[in-house]
Amino acid sequence: MLTDWGFPDFDDHEGVHLFTDPESGLQAVIALHSTHLGPAAGGVRFWHYANSSAAITDALRLSRGMSFKNAMAGLPMGGGKGVVLAAKPGDVISEAQLRAFGRAVESLNGQYITAEDVGMSEERMKIIRTETRHVSGLPVEAGSAGGDPGPFTAFGIYLGVKAAAKRALGADSMQGVRVAVQGVGSVGGGLAKRLAADGAILTLADVDTARADRLAEELGAETVAPDAILDIECDIVSPNALGAILDAQTIAALKCRAVAGGANNQLATKGDGARLNDRGILYAPDYVINAGGIINVGLEYLGQGDQAEVEARIAKIPERLIEVWDESDRTGEPESEVADAIARRLIGRN
Repeated sequence: MLTDWGFPDFDDHEGVHLFTDPESGLQAVIALHSTHLGPAAGGVRFWHYANSSAAITDALRLSRGMSFKNAMAGLPMGGGKGVVLAAKPGDVISEAQLRAFGRAVESLNGQYITAEDVGMSEERMKIIRTETRHVSGLPVEAGSAGGDPGPFTAFGIYLGVKAAAKRALGADSMQGVRVAVQGVGSVGGGLAKRLAADGAILTLADVDTARADRLAEELGAETVAPDAILDIECDIVSPNALGAILDAQTIAALKCRAVAGGANNQLATKGDGARLNDRGILYAPDYVINAGGIINVGLEYLGQGDQAEVEARIAKIPERLIEVWDESDRTGEPESEVADAIARRLIGRN
């Protein structure tokens, strides 16, 4: 019996929708993993992929992660993800493509709620909003829930990194804790600034080396080449760029006590969680630690609470990590598999 449609990351997804708009040049994928808890919520990214199969695979993995993330965050939302394909690296999405994507979202009749991700912004969400009401991450008044999810994601990761330092190192503060931050965009950069203010010793890396150098000078940090950041000796590695960076080779080279960062789908394969566990490296499952952004835009869309409520919910991220770590210690199962099992129970797929 055909079970995965030729895509190993197909996980009983409720729907995988492919869209083209010849006039604007839009090519997009919207994957709906689960609507068990509510409409499938997850951002849309604009990215260049080697081929269409790679784009579909990314949408499948990201949408499943959103199901788990929203469930673990206690949101009444399922998981979905949008991917818009860039023709070549460095492309900028056009207004016509944004409008066409908005029409694609609208055609799903509220099953999918979009928001910003890589290659998107509040201003681009406003353009999508002209074609559909099923969009969040829009500019809001100060003190309201919503707007750019990046700072809220960074705040949650910061709290998770501190929890990891306490768990793995016995550290009551970040003073002197050595953290290697991979990716210093909106999320990783925000995290680095918070950690620097706490006295952490930072090493930064980004594919945009000039950006990494500027931030390092501002924070008194060091930089290394992007392909070297996972090899340096430190206490905590914090991946905050793209996913699938933890595999057999990179895990073997890690010289840290914990991995805690915001990148989605950090593990290249399911077996990589066991590899971390076998090495005694504490792992903060990505969709648990990086839930701050979706908490913010989710409450915006639902019209529930304000910024104070968002921050109160983000403050519970360490509690959820501790729940995962405690169960991992009790059972001996890798943290990644423990988190998956908890999330699957929450979405009715145990």
